[in-house]
Amino acid sequence: MTMSPSLPDNDRPPPARFAFDRWTWKEIAYLLANLPMAVAGFVYTVFLIGVGVGLSVTVIGLPLLALGLQGARGLGRAERGRARRMLGLRIEEPSPMARSRRGQGFFTWLWSGLKDPVGWRSLLYMFIRLPWGVATFVVTLVSLFVLWPVLPYLARGLTNADRAMARALLSPSDELERRIAELESDRGVVVDTAAADLRRIERDLHDGAQARLVALAMGLGLAKEKLTDDPEAAARMVDEAHGEVKVALQELRDLARGIHPAVLTDRGLDAALSAIASRCTVPVKVVVDLESRPAQAIEGIAYFTVSELLQNVSKHSRARAASVDVWRSGDRLMLQVRDDGTGGARLDGGTGMSGLAERLGAVDGLFVLDSPEGGPTTVTAELPWRERADTAAERAGAA
Repeated sequence: MTMSPSLPDNDRPPPARFAFDRWTWKEIAYLLANLPMAVAGFVYTVFLIGVGVGLSVTVIGLPLLALGLQGARGLGRAERGRARRMLGLRIEEPSPMARSRRGQGFFTWLWSGLKDPVGWRSLLYMFIRLPWGVATFVVTLVSLFVLWPVLPYLARGLTNADRAMARALLSPSDELERRIAELESDRGVVVDTAAADLRRIERDLHDGAQARLVALAMGLGLAKEKLTDDPEAAARMVDEAHGEVKVALQELRDLARGIHPAVLTDRGLDAALSAIASRCTVPVKVVVDLESRPAQAIEGIAYFTVSELLQNVSKHSRARAASVDVWRSGDRLMLQVRDDGTGGARLDGGTGMSGLAERLGAVDGLFVLDSPEGGPTTVTAELPWRERADTAAERAGAA
C-alpha cells in the first residue's frame, strides 16, 4: 500500500506529481501571494530608504531609519512564517536585538540599530522581490489555464527558488548569531545563580553564625555583670559562651567550605572530592585521573557539581555504594557519579538536577542523566577544560 507523503525533517516537500495534491495547491497559493507581498515590501523599502537617507541630515533621520530596520525585522519574520506554513520551510529566527540593547543609552541603541545585519538583509530581500513576485504571479496565473498539466512541476521549481532566496537572506547570518542568543540565555542563568548563592550566604550568616554571635555577646555581658556578685554563675556562663564560640566557628568553617573550600585551593580535586566522599552516608570510591589542574573556575564548578550529586545520593538514592570518576578527554573535563540505588531520578524531580544542568550549560558544559526505575543512576557531566593561569604562565615561560 502506498503511503501519502508527509513533510520530512529536512524541510524538503514530497516529490512533485502530476495530480494536484495539498502541497501543490499550497505552493500555487504562495506564488500567487508573492505579488502583493512583494509590492508591500518594495514600497516599504523605498519609502524607508528615501525618507531615512533624505532626513539623515536632520535629528530624526537616523532614528527613523533605525526604527525602520526594526520594522524590516518584523516583515522578515512574517515572510519566514509564510514560508513555514505554505512551503514547509523552517528557518531559525535571528537573535533579537532589543533584548541585548535595553538600558544602554540612546546612541548605543541607534548605532546598533543602524548596523543591524538582520534588518538590512530583510530590506534587501523585500527590494529584490518585486520583479520576482511579478514574474511568479504572472507565470502561475497563466499556467493555471494554459499549462496546468505541468503546473505542479513548474510550481515546485519556482518555489524552490523562493526557498533558496529565503534561506540566503532571512536565515540568521551565521553561527555567531545563534551563539549570541545562547550566551544571552546562559548569562541570565549565571546571574540568577550568583544572586541565589549570595542570598543563601546572607541567610546562613544571618540565621546561623550572626545569631549565635549575638547570643554569645549577650551571654558574656551577663557574665560580666555577675563576675563580682556571683563568680560561680559567671564561670558557668563563660563556659557556655566558650562552647558557643566553638559552634560558631564550626558554622563559619562550614559556610566558608560552601563558598570555596580551602582543600580545593590547596590540594586540588582529588583531595577535595575525597573529603566530600568521606561525609557521604554511603561508601564512595573516588578516582581522579588528571595530570594537571584545570582553571580555578572550572575546578570549583566540578567540585560543587559532585558535592550536590553526592548529597542527592545520601538523601534520595537508597544506595549501598557510589563512585566518582574524574578524567580529561581532549579539551573537556569529564565527571561521572554512579550509585546502585533505586533510580528514577529526573531533571524535573525536585532534586536539584535541573539547576545543575543549567549551571553547566551556562559555561558551555553538558549534563546527562541516566536513571531508570530500579537503578542504577549514572550522571555524566562535561565541562570545558581551561588551563590554570599559573600553568599557562609556566608553559609560556618554557617556550
